[in-house]
Amino acid sequence: MGCVQAKLGDEVVATGKPIAEELAKKQREISVSEFFERNKHILGFDSSTRAIITTIKEAVDNALDACEESGILPDLSVEIHKVKDDEFRLVVEDNGPGIVKQQIPNIFGRLLYGSRFHAIRQTRGAQGIGISAAVMYGTLTTGKPARITSKIGPGYPAYVVDIVLDTRKNRADIVKQDMTHWEKDHGTRVEIHLEGKYQRGQQSVLEYMRSTAIVNPHARLSFLEPDGTRTIFERATDQLPAKTVEIKPHPNGIELGMLLKLLKDTQATKLTSFLTTEFSRIGHRSAREMCDKAGLDEGRKPSSLALEEVKALHAAMRQVKVMAPPTDCLSPIGEYLVKKGLKKELPDGVFVATSTRPPSVYGGNPFQVEAGIAYGGPLAPDEQVRILRFANRVPLLYQRGGCAITHVVEGIDWRRYDLEQRGGKGIPYGPAVLLVHVASTNVPYTSEAKEAVADIAAIESEIELALRDCARKMKAHIHKRKKYDRMKEKMELIRKILPRIADKSAKVLGKPVPDIEPVVAKIMNNMMIAETIEYVGPDRRHVVKVEIKNYTSHGKNVSLYASVPHGAAVGRVDPKPSEQTAEHIRWDLKRIPTGEARMLSFEFVGLDKDAYDETDLYVSGIDAELVIGAEPWKPNGGEA
Repeated sequence: MGCVQAKLGDEVVATGKPIAEELAKKQREISVSEFFERNKHILGFDSSTRAIITTIKEAVDNALDACEESGILPDLSVEIHKVKDDEFRLVVEDNGPGIVKQQIPNIFGRLLYGSRFHAIRQTRGAQGIGISAAVMYGTLTTGKPARITSKIGPGYPAYVVDIVLDTRKNRADIVKQDMTHWEKDHGTRVEIHLEGKYQRGQQSVLEYMRSTAIVNPHARLSFLEPDGTRTIFERATDQLPAKTVEIKPHPNGIELGMLLKLLKDTQATKLTSFLTTEFSRIGHRSAREMCDKAGLDEGRKPSSLALEEVKALHAAMRQVKVMAPPTDCLSPIGEYLVKKGLKKELPDGVFVATSTRPPSVYGGNPFQVEAGIAYGGPLAPDEQVRILRFANRVPLLYQRGGCAITHVVEGIDWRRYDLEQRGGKGIPYGPAVLLVHVASTNVPYTSEAKEAVADIAAIESEIELALRDCARKMKAHIHKRKKYDRMKEKMELIRKILPRIADKSAKVLGKPVPDIEPVVAKIMNNMMIAETIEYVGPDRRHVVKVEIKNYTSHGKNVSLYASVPHGAAVGRVDPKPSEQTAEHIRWDLKRIPTGEARMLSFEFVGLDKDAYDETDLYVSGIDAELVIGAEPWKPNGGEA
């Protein structure tokens, strides 16, 4: 009967009860914090080096989110102090809105507690795990409590709370609490002791801070290393990111279980009102069509639906075509600030191309992809290009090989864009840095550590399109510079030698020195287009001058196009253009004789100095092979 003996551990105990009852005595609920205590590697605490980065990352993410939600320009300080060989004290301080005293234990000492998990909008953190897990890890490795100091406004006291996380209860134990004087008007300071290892390199806190500064150009970051070295990352703009708006779930991405839950919890009394109030983009006509396809009465009470009826409704919701979700739930960086961020943190002299794709949707979740490529300057030409991966403005430093961003980079044939790539696959080599940012209401990470984006076909497609757009701009820049440098060198050589030949020939023949310009034109046989850009600071005005010189043997007609950079207004243009739109300016230049030049000038207003350093110039009406300094114009808007 299975009730005489029960094997418990290494003992066999005689009982008069069924074995199942003895086993049942051992069963108990496992708290989420106990689970992560034993599986802390899942959260990014799998090595002593990574533990430091993960802790700082979680604290910085929370600080940036709090500042932006409160309309405060972030000013963050990160410090790492060495206590002994393998113990460090990490300090992250912000100027955010602060945290009320009662919520401090919940936010820092309770896993899966937060305010953003149920909100469908773009945020850095949403699960309510990260900073509590850091507190848990610190206590596990050093036995010391975390210290939280917070002040919610001028005239309010600052509270100091020392806490440890009780993993059995998933609650914070308050070790000590007190009031203190803090000169800041408002903000939060987090101090955590933990075992770790500090090092520099690509996967280091310094590189995390540098990467964070690139995609958060509105933030000022201060970083103090254990050896006392302080690095300041000044903000590049005073413009806060656009505030994101919470949206309702989209019908295309809803799962059956979630639909059942919404039907049970809704306050709506009719099925049609349930569909229009609980979902995004469902109007009354769409709601009636869904009910009709599902064979359900529009006036049915939502909670009265049987399982088969819910399944029918679920299928109908996928069949009825509705608009894509609204995108004001997203806050992309923008091409201008991506470029500015890259230029701010990379060496001088690099060319930067950027691209922001239109918003798209996967599984009902809105997302948007941005990319940037920095090329040239002092970047190493014989090393693999660096890939800067970001999701919701957060750097992804680990699990590069398992990330969709890396997979897309490896799948592009970069040889088409003048980068070296052995075998046509894999990460290319060359003086370049690639940046990809995925913004979404629900970034599909591969794990709770949030270090890699999952291989979602729709997201991969948008990443590839954004990177190829940047790569085309980079290739055009490379070709323009190479052709221009070659022709300039050739011109200098000709200008150096021909006058001497002409002078000596004239003396030998006893004739006047001949005009060498027709000879120069025959040898060069091209049209040179060169630009100079001058920045006038007080007016935020870029003055562009373009010289077009004909070095061919015949007079030439040419149409020149200059692209208007995003975010700029067009100022004075001379001569009057043949066409001017929001995207480009066009001049139709009639017959430029051999050896002669035309000068054009125009102004772009409203951009910072480092936001604009090269004009996209295009030509038509002439053989593009003869032109140095511009690309052939294409009818789709000048994209070469």
